[in-house]
Order: sequence, then C-alpha cells, then structure tokens
Amino acid sequence: MKKYTKSAKPGEVGGKWYVVDAEGMVLGRLATEVAARLRGKRNPMFTPHVDCGDFVIVINADKVRLTGRKWSQKTYYSHSGYIGGLKSITAEKLREKRPEDLVRKAVQGMLPKTPLGRSMNKKLKVYAGSEHPHQAQQPESLEI
Repeated sequence: MKKYTKSAKPGEVGGKWYVVDAEGMVLGRLATEVAARLRGKRNPMFTPHVDCGDFVIVINADKVRLTGRKWSQKTYYSHSGYIGGLKSITAEKLREKRPEDLVRKAVQGMLPKTPLGRSMNKKLKVYAGSEHPHQAQQPESLEI
C-alpha cells in the first residue's frame, strides 16, 4: 500500500480567529508569530500553495515596543510613482500618525510577495486600541 502526504485543498481549510494583545511586546517577535499563523505554518495540513492560515486580530498596536534606537533610526519608505516622489517616515512619527501600520508593515514583510501572500495579508486585522468589531467571530485569545 502506498503512503502519501495529503495536500490541503482550498475549500477544505477553515480558518480560526485569534486575538493577540500587542501591549509591551517587541514588534519583530510579535510579527513572526502572527505571520506564521496567517500563513498556516502551525496547521498540520500546511500546504505551501494553499491559503490555509487563520485570521489574526492584533489589538493595542500603539503600545508595541521597539528595541534599541529604532524609534528614531528605523525609516519606512514609499514612492508615489512620480519623479522625486520618494517619501520617508520614521517609526516614531508613524506611531503617532498611524500606529496600526507598524504591525501591518512588519507582518507584510514576512509573508510571500505573491497573490497568495496578499490574500493572507487580508486576514490580518490591526487596531490601535483595545476594542475590535469582531466579537461575532468568537476569537480565541493567543498568548505569545
């Protein structure tokens, strides 16, 4: 009898909902765990070409920590597409302006840069405060 590894199909995998409290957590360590959950690496039926990840809600994104002097030295870049359209912002100013983007950009950098990675990124919900509108999904608390 042949033994083979079962590959997950897109319709077979159902994602759970998790809530992560980012208060006092180091950004990179938080992002690695969240990216692994979004990708489905913790799932025994993990298949690289199928989105078999879970939904992750990150709350208190404005209270995340960075080590060293990264608040003043870490710079995020974006380009408008026009000549001379390069914009930059430090992590400290980004936290004041849009604290959710700190977590979102860190996790996005750890996901694949493909259409599959973009669909995984849509399963990430980030909120600056401690409230979120996803109580109906009955999310489980995830300790990292």
